[in-house]
Amino acid sequence: MSISRIGVVGAGQMGNGIAQVAAAAGYSVTCTDISEASVARGRKTIADSLGRLVKKEKLTPEAAEAIQARITWSTDLAAHAEADLIVEAATENVQLKFRIFEDLTKVAKPGAILASNTSSISITAIAAHTDRPDRVIGMHFMNPVPLMALVELIRGLATTDEVYAEVKEAAEKMGKTTVLGRDMPGFIVNRVLMPYINEAVYALYEGIGSVEDIDTAMKLGTNVPMGPLTLADFIGLDTCLAILEVLQDGMGDSKYRPCPLLRKYVEAGWLGRKSGRGFYTYAQQAK
Repeated sequence: MSISRIGVVGAGQMGNGIAQVAAAAGYSVTCTDISEASVARGRKTIADSLGRLVKKEKLTPEAAEAIQARITWSTDLAAHAEADLIVEAATENVQLKFRIFEDLTKVAKPGAILASNTSSISITAIAAHTDRPDRVIGMHFMNPVPLMALVELIRGLATTDEVYAEVKEAAEKMGKTTVLGRDMPGFIVNRVLMPYINEAVYALYEGIGSVEDIDTAMKLGTNVPMGPLTLADFIGLDTCLAILEVLQDGMGDSKYRPCPLLRKYVEAGWLGRKSGRGFYTYAQQAK
């Protein structure tokens, strides 16, 4: 089955980015979310993103309009009934994802591929909540989706070679480079990244350095473009915590134990850029 229509479940930061790159690649895209307000925010984010590309002369106004025209929006999951590939891009919550895939089973056409943008949760476990575990795969885009080149593909225990090949081809058509990660907690990227971020939070918690000094040390000492605490704010501290909990639960190893300071910040609602405050304060984004 060739993929021509793509559904995206979730119009948030990841979902609208996936919708944008899929539409830019020429796919017909349907993007859904649970409320009209969420859908409106997703639509505006894409319009703003494309507008910046037009301003930088990386895209013509006509091309930007064509991309937006290829995306339809809905609050009804049944809008994905004709999709060949449906990508779930909801919050990193195990039970929520299980519920979404159970619901997708009821509306997706026979043969449709169901993919999850999860950054850490077992694809095999997600697939068990569908009627087609052989047609379920992990398709982990990086944030921000329009700018980041990588898509991490994860095969569940039952995922077929055909499904893997079709999804790999679709990702590459979107201009992405793919890697294949084993279906283990955190896969490749977050198995390495989250302990690094968590250790930086511990360094702050233990008074080894200030927020600024920890970030500056890692930027200049290891030649990375962004310090670990800045990166955590960008990802979202709640997302970092959720991934670390998946790693700790799945691996049973204390080295993945989330730093108490990270947990405390999440309890306070200090989630990073999206809330206006995390390890840094983002006054212009504060609510």
